[in-house]
Amino acid sequence: METIGITLPDGRSIRVPRYTTAKTLLAETAEAREGRLVGASVNHEAVSLDTGIPFDAEIRPLTLEDPDGWRMYERSVGVLLAKAVRSRCPRAVFSLDYAVGTGIFCSFRKTPESPPGITTSLLSEIEAGMRQDVTADIPIVTRPMAYMQAIRLFREMGARDTVELLESNHAPGVRVAFCGHYAALPQGPLLPSAGHLRFFRLLPYPPGFVLQLPDPDHLLAEPPPFEEMPHLFQIFEEHKQWGRILGLNTVGRLNALTLAGGAGEFIKIAEALHERKTAAIADDIAHRGTRVVLVAGPSSAGKTTFSKRLAIHLRVCGLHPHILEMDNYFKDNRQQIPTGFNGAPDFEHIEALDLPLLDHHLGELLAGRPIVPPRFHFPTKTRRSAENPLRLVNGDVLIIEGIHGLNPRLLPNVPEKEKFRIYISALTQLSLDSVNRISTTDNRLLRRIVRDARFRGHSPLETLRMWPSVRRGEKQWIFPFQRRADATFNSALDYELAVLKPLAEPLLRQIKPSEPEYSIARRLSGFLDNFLAMSPHEVPPTSILREYIGESSFTY
Repeated sequence: METIGITLPDGRSIRVPRYTTAKTLLAETAEAREGRLVGASVNHEAVSLDTGIPFDAEIRPLTLEDPDGWRMYERSVGVLLAKAVRSRCPRAVFSLDYAVGTGIFCSFRKTPESPPGITTSLLSEIEAGMRQDVTADIPIVTRPMAYMQAIRLFREMGARDTVELLESNHAPGVRVAFCGHYAALPQGPLLPSAGHLRFFRLLPYPPGFVLQLPDPDHLLAEPPPFEEMPHLFQIFEEHKQWGRILGLNTVGRLNALTLAGGAGEFIKIAEALHERKTAAIADDIAHRGTRVVLVAGPSSAGKTTFSKRLAIHLRVCGLHPHILEMDNYFKDNRQQIPTGFNGAPDFEHIEALDLPLLDHHLGELLAGRPIVPPRFHFPTKTRRSAENPLRLVNGDVLIIEGIHGLNPRLLPNVPEKEKFRIYISALTQLSLDSVNRISTTDNRLLRRIVRDARFRGHSPLETLRMWPSVRRGEKQWIFPFQRRADATFNSALDYELAVLKPLAEPLLRQIKPSEPEYSIARRLSGFLDNFLAMSPHEVPPTSILREYIGESSFTY
């Protein structure tokens, strides 16, 4: 019998028969004994517990505390939900749409066969069906299937979105997940059975409902009370409706458009929507007579380009805008910068900014007095003076761009009537298919990987190593203040992942299995496999996407 070498989590090396499953190899770990084991990392790649290991490997357990384990849980609950919906509404067109807090907004597309509304009783029936499968511990099995066989299967199921996604695939076979008689096209490893999926809740949220999941910081417990996010919900729903009108809200349809030669026209439409939304915000600012505009949002949301485009629209309104970048107010004494969890300087922390200087400068500007703004030199982490002074006169508007723009600690001495706050993020309305949504976080990460490699001298590995710290900063310093925004802007472009694909793929391939970050690089590469590449030729020079791919007409 052929054997392979396995390095266990405790450092021991053993030899086992080839294709021994990850579950067998991890059966004696504390995570397995405590019931927290959901998957495995094999040579830094996330796999399901029923995966047979074919070669020498280092293996460690995955729990819900691990991002990969959490994604496996989310994917698996989505499959369980889709199965329960099909059992009770077999002809309805159902989809998991987008994240809302710790949950996922779900909806029924309006068709003659769909339910007239999401009633409380229907939702109770669906949840009861899910819990029956959890109690019965229904297996979730993923197995290979011939391409044409998979096409026939999903056509018979009426899974049009999945068929359209597969039609742009050219592999001879695909992997299909089965939960009972229900089939789905998995976008990553799943948990081995429904018995692992105890913690979820379905909540009415017209016009659909929310699949609420546990808080990643308080796992193995019932989901926390649902916190509404009306600003983000409005953005998502508006953008989703726009996609429905155009008949393009899945990747399969985007790929079909690319094959048909319609990419250029669609890019123009998507960019026109951005222009229209930016103009509306500029009109609102001009109508209110606001003098200080604060633009905030998470990393790679497009804050810088949006601010420059907003300035152009404000000029159309007869105003004279000036842009002040909050990052230039970082403290230049490294001893004064708060440290993060790993002991490195935490530039996401609000105390990394020289808040008294920023507040003083704003007071001077609003009083009509000139200031000399600082310029932060990132390579040396030192602050210098700008070449030209800045002064506001009548009709001038100051745009301040930075992640902390919505934080109430920022500019406490500036009157509220003088401030207009804008929250910006990239909230794509596209889905891969009805069961597989696209993570807006992954969208932003791909933007950042491409930009950092092209313009900031950071390798993809460095960007991925920084990303957890960036995400912690967003959770602490940005997301809690979304409700304070006076306006919101969705910077996502439904075509952008197809343009980023040929730029990001070679960068992701640089990360090898020897690195812990290989897992996310592998996952992102697999995600991009779903897209047909688009040429950036049609992307206009003022597009937010140009901030990441280059050849922008703006200066950064």
